[in-house]
Amino acid sequence: MSGNMYGLCCRYKGRMVRMTCRDGRTHVGRITRVDRQHVWLQPAGNYGAFGYGYYGWGGFGIPFAIGAITGLALAGAFFW
Repeated sequence: MSGNMYGLCCRYKGRMVRMTCRDGRTHVGRITRVDRQHVWLQPAGNYGAFGYGYYGWGGFGIPFAIGAITGLALAGAFFW
């Protein structure tokens, strides 16, 4: 499963996505970086609730474990 999610994250790199995690939380933002363990998401808009600031870890955004992601969809369909 994580191999498929890794490929999907690589394909959507640089695009706005809506990501759902195992804990039920949904995150919206731009994928800025992907490796085999993590995907970095730069939050869309002014999400002060993340608590890490807009740029987070060195400008890449907030890292999420690929194994914790249950769903990933392009966000364009949700905003327009």
